[in-house]
Amino acid sequence: MIAELVSSALGLALYLNTLSADFCYDDSRAIKTNQDLLPETPWTHIFYNDFWGTLLTHSGSHKSYRPLCTLSFRLNHAIGGLNPWSYHLVNVLLHAAVTGLFTSFSKILLGDGYWTFMAGLMFASHPIHTEAVAGIVGRADVGASLFFLLSLLCYMKHCSTRGASARTWGWFLGTGLCAGCSMLWKEQGVTVLAVSAVYDVFVFHRLKMKQILPAIYKRKNLSLFLSISLLTFWGTSLLGARLYWMGNKPPSFSNSDNPAADSDSLLARTLTFFYLPTKNLWLLLCPDTLSFDWSMDAVPLLKTICDWRNLHTVAFYTGLLLLAYYGLKSPSVEGDCNGKFVTNGKQNANGHSCHSEVEYRNSEIKPSFPSKVENGIKNNVSQRTRLPSTENIVVLSLSLLIIPFVPATNLFFYVGFVIAERVLYIPSMGFCLLITVGARALYVKVQKRFLKSLIFYATATLIVFYGLKTAIRNGDWQNEEMLYRSGIKVNPAKAWGNLGNVLKSQSKISEAESAYRNALYYRSNMADMLYNLGLLLQENSRFAEALHYYKLAIGSRPTLASAYLNTGIILMNQGKTEEARRTFLKCSEIPDENLKDPHAHKSSVTSCLYNLGKLYHEQGHYEDALSVYKEAIQKMPRQFAPQSLYNMMGEAYMRLSKLPEAEHWYMESLRSKTDHIPAHLTYGKLLALTGRKSEAEKFFLKAIELDPTKGNCYMHYGQFLLEEARLIEAAEMAKKAAELDSTEFDVVFNAAHMLRQASLNEAAEKYYDLAAKLRPNDQWKAKQEVYTNPVLKKSMLSPLRFSIWLTCAPVPKGWSSARLLAG
Repeated sequence: MIAELVSSALGLALYLNTLSADFCYDDSRAIKTNQDLLPETPWTHIFYNDFWGTLLTHSGSHKSYRPLCTLSFRLNHAIGGLNPWSYHLVNVLLHAAVTGLFTSFSKILLGDGYWTFMAGLMFASHPIHTEAVAGIVGRADVGASLFFLLSLLCYMKHCSTRGASARTWGWFLGTGLCAGCSMLWKEQGVTVLAVSAVYDVFVFHRLKMKQILPAIYKRKNLSLFLSISLLTFWGTSLLGARLYWMGNKPPSFSNSDNPAADSDSLLARTLTFFYLPTKNLWLLLCPDTLSFDWSMDAVPLLKTICDWRNLHTVAFYTGLLLLAYYGLKSPSVEGDCNGKFVTNGKQNANGHSCHSEVEYRNSEIKPSFPSKVENGIKNNVSQRTRLPSTENIVVLSLSLLIIPFVPATNLFFYVGFVIAERVLYIPSMGFCLLITVGARALYVKVQKRFLKSLIFYATATLIVFYGLKTAIRNGDWQNEEMLYRSGIKVNPAKAWGNLGNVLKSQSKISEAESAYRNALYYRSNMADMLYNLGLLLQENSRFAEALHYYKLAIGSRPTLASAYLNTGIILMNQGKTEEARRTFLKCSEIPDENLKDPHAHKSSVTSCLYNLGKLYHEQGHYEDALSVYKEAIQKMPRQFAPQSLYNMMGEAYMRLSKLPEAEHWYMESLRSKTDHIPAHLTYGKLLALTGRKSEAEKFFLKAIELDPTKGNCYMHYGQFLLEEARLIEAAEMAKKAAELDSTEFDVVFNAAHMLRQASLNEAAEKYYDLAAKLRPNDQWKAKQEVYTNPVLKKSMLSPLRFSIWLTCAPVPKGWSSARLLAG
């Protein structure tokens, strides 16, 4: 038990520095914007949506069905909201638990000695786990590993009690349930059933390949084949149910996610897919260069036979075949460890359970009686007292390394990544076992104590280096800026693009622009980066450049609704209403099929319809506006904030004098967002119009209370007071509005108008003058107010000043100085 506790403690200690980390990368979509985590969303949605909150049967779904992991996120959200600390804590605790279980599993194979301890420490410290543990979405892999090991341990218990205890099928039931839970944490968890079968055949029963067919033919040990058959049936049932539940369709991915899968060259696809497992093994062996993302061109395609990386592929598969041959060949002595007997009994003096002949003679351990062999099948009598041979452990290690990795090889279906470090969390168990048993075999084989010490301490040193690398790598996951900077070397296009988003959120505009342009330098057709650069330029009033990049983004991805939306907004503000209208309409017609994030797409489409409705509204086409608003309401997703849309519905009905309908939508707007200021103002106007003056005043005052710095609130209240003939109060509101929004023409002009009506002519003159400076082309409005009001006209201090003021701007078309003076 000491080995399990110490290994778990190391796994916990190495990741304590992640507790202060923020949400990073995929955490945003899986947690921060995932509607399935919110308390108002029925919890049953978790079982119908994928990991990212998209309906599993939707054509654009990622098909990642991980409801138990999502449920754990929802519990986190219920307890701590969006505080990342609690999410990271659960990940670290899960990793510690998995480490303890793996060490316990290793003890069954290696005995209660130093090598079990080494295997546990190596797993606890391996740097390949940083993405799975430090990245919160990696919980899917860690949780799946927990139930993976529980299922495997249950099956090992089933094997050891088979035929000798009534509880044996209880252990088998536990195997099946834990395998199902592992799959519901992450898809690859179901592979534990295949690993269990390998354990039963090649480790527990110690069959060799040539013994399997004769055993089946002679129908010996039917309990073994019954267990394997049940494993096969349960695995097939789980896979069939999952395929049915996700709509019997594989997921679709963009070509940047997995470039090899999108390649037209069969040779390039074949060579690349054969090479990728080699690259993954190298990451396990030497995790020096790690990255948050390995998509796009992080691993360039192998396009020709002459590519030198093919040598790595040949070496990898040759080594794999040799290991498999070594593990499956018949050993010279049953139950040995490199020719030396191994027991599961009392530990010898040096703490190892694998003995040389001299050590064996000097130890107190007595060998168990060899099991009887009948037609290649061994009895179970003494299996519980003997450790597997080195060959047996190699076979099991290879199965742990290879089988859980098979779903990521593109062998049965294309996956949405080139390399994903977190996918290696379960296979790393096989790797750690393989390294440990290899070191142990060398330790036993060499005779000199110096060489034994060298092997032992070299293995310990490897663990130390792994631990140091893990602690350092965890620092990259502290926040998104550090994470993306760390990935520039491996995937510059993705890293620079994401870094640009972070820098923009920090208001480092020039640095963000440089980051976006760096990303486009490496990959010029990234629609998201083109759009993000356009958005940055738009927010800094560089509208012509922004339009250019929006058009490039649409050219790269014609379904990018957000690019259409912002293009339409710029065109509308530039007065190109017809072009804006066509852009909004085109956006509204884009379907959400095969889109990676249909919720975001629907939000953009809804916003396009909202802006199209506003365009019709400003043109006085209120019926058309209402029609568009209703379509927007039908299409808007759950996460869309509808208060502005509802408020505009009310405005349109009010313009059409349909006051009951207007009141309904104003109330809907306030119901969806109780502090929505525009709805308070517009509903206040409606109440005043229908004679409910005291209620109206309450809404105006509430709007001012919600945002005392917003001049528009004082302006609307002032107009209400003006209509109520409360002139002095109205004038005070007008002054307050003009002081707060002194750069807004409409606010200043209306303030001057209200002051004029309150007969405060000097104050009115001041604000008319300010309005004229704010918008020179509209100075005639101010002049018209002066010349059509004799009282204000007479308030001018002198005829000279009046004349200068008159000629300060061009007279509008159709007007003349004579006409103005005649007024």
